[in-house]
Amino acid sequence: MYAVNVRDHFMIAHSFQGDVFGPAQRMHGATYIVDLELRRETLDADGIVVDIGLATQVLRDELAALNFRNLDEVPAFKGRNTTTEFLAREVFDRIAARIAAGALGPHAAPTASSTGLQHMRVTLHESHVAWAAYEGALPVRAGA
Repeated sequence: MYAVNVRDHFMIAHSFQGDVFGPAQRMHGATYIVDLELRRETLDADGIVVDIGLATQVLRDELAALNFRNLDEVPAFKGRNTTTEFLAREVFDRIAARIAAGALGPHAAPTASSTGLQHMRVTLHESHVAWAAYEGALPVRAGA
C-alpha cells in the first residue's frame, strides 16, 4: 500500500472530568503535532497517492477550526472529555468528510467506480513520549 503523510500542529485549552485524570481535571493547555497519513493500493492517474499541497491545506484548515480554542466552550464537545484519542477521531472525521466532498481532488475520494484513497490514520503527538491515533477505512462516496 502506498502512503503519504503531512504534518501540522494546533494548540488548545481544556479540562477533563474524572479522577483518572488527576491534575488534568484543571484547565490546562496542549500543543499537538498532527500527522495525517493517507493510503491507497494503487497510484492515481497522475502517479501520486494524493496532492501533498491539497492534503496540507485541508489539514491546516481543519486544525484552524480547533486552534487556540478552549474546547470546554465548544458546544459540540459539551460533556465530553476531549482527550488526545477523542481529538484524533474528531480530526479523522473532519478530514474524511472533506475527502468525500472532493477537497483533495478528483482522484482522492473512493467511489464505486474507482479506488481512490482507502485508508487514513490521524496521529496526535501530545509530547515526545506520548501520542494517540485513530485510523480506519475511508467510506465510498455515495452517488459517485
